[in-house]
Amino acid sequence: MTEFTQTHEAILAATQRWLTRAIIGLNLCPFAKSVHVKQQIRYVISDATDAEGVEAALELALLELNDSDPADVDTTLLILPAAFADFLDYNDFLHQADRLLKLMGFQGKYQIASFHPQYQFAGTEADDIENYTNRAPYPTLHLIREASIERAVAAFPDASVIYERNQETMRRIGLDGWRKLMSADEPD
Repeated sequence: MTEFTQTHEAILAATQRWLTRAIIGLNLCPFAKSVHVKQQIRYVISDATDAEGVEAALELALLELNDSDPADVDTTLLILPAAFADFLDYNDFLHQADRLLKLMGFQGKYQIASFHPQYQFAGTEADDIENYTNRAPYPTLHLIREASIERAVAAFPDASVIYERNQETMRRIGLDGWRKLMSADEPD
């Protein structure tokens, strides 16, 4: 277990900076801007330090999302600053998260997208710039309503090209561009 001393305010600020500058600013997810502008994103910061604690936080976040009106809360970012510093441990937990989704009867209603500071796609090297499309300041589970995905895909019929376009965007800006973009010193 690692000691973690950042405040929730700093964690939230870093996550929102990543969302607005990278996810929305680089258009890595063309569906994110709408829910951000409408303030329909719930940010949940968990102090959990292990898989058991994260699973409990995930269960609660899913129940809260399920109990929320989609017009008020369309999606949730469960931010895990004190858990899963190692990407492989985080990646292993994703199977547990999907199992929980199924056990709760939410498979087909919600899905979980994953982000991590050391995110690495299969078949890539750790420092490949393409991995940065899924790199967030902290391990993060994005809880998404399937109905929202269906509406977004209907509005963006070429959703299958997003992945390739994102990789090209990352290659174009490169690691130095990414670091500059994510720097807290850069104005919003």
